[in-house]
Amino acid sequence: MPTVTDVRARATAEKRVAAEPTGSGRTRLIVYWATTFVILCELLTGAAWDLMTIDWMEDQLAHLGYPDYFAYILGVCHVAAAVAIAVPGFGLIKEWAYAGVCFMWAGAAVSYLALGDAPVSWAPPLMFLAFAVASWALRPADRRPGGRATTDRPSTSPREWAASVGLLVALSAVSLLTLPVTADITSDWAVERGWVDEQRP
Repeated sequence: MPTVTDVRARATAEKRVAAEPTGSGRTRLIVYWATTFVILCELLTGAAWDLMTIDWMEDQLAHLGYPDYFAYILGVCHVAAAVAIAVPGFGLIKEWAYAGVCFMWAGAAVSYLALGDAPVSWAPPLMFLAFAVASWALRPADRRPGGRATTDRPSTSPREWAASVGLLVALSAVSLLTLPVTADITSDWAVERGWVDEQRP
């Protein structure tokens, strides 16, 4: 005859097995993290470009008719959105972060389209918008407003926090360390697109 301890152990094991993603659930989780990784890379790289005001960002803002200080506003918002999306919990704040990045990338695409720019300018923001929508739609239950994890453990475990913060730190470090290279690569883009007449010295 099974004891109370045996019944509890079996129930706990069944819960754990039921909570583990299988098949389509695992695929959904992989696609969620892949799309989220892409938007986090773009947000943190964009933040570095905005806050360090590389030539490419200045040329874009001038071309679109936005003031120079707009780069700093965007840079701070990029960092805030990346943090909100990456860390566990805070479902309602994540909703606002996703809405903000969708508005930002849709606005960038429309701004380029309004000026009659080529797809090389407006397609990337639309691509990142698609990744953001996919990340939002595929996020796990514990990353939604009022969502709960499917396991009996808390959704904001130290391991999840460490992984999220570690990812943000690593991506930020890569963005800053590669900034000189990316600034050189992007310096000719405005000339190639006809936004400025000649290359900077």
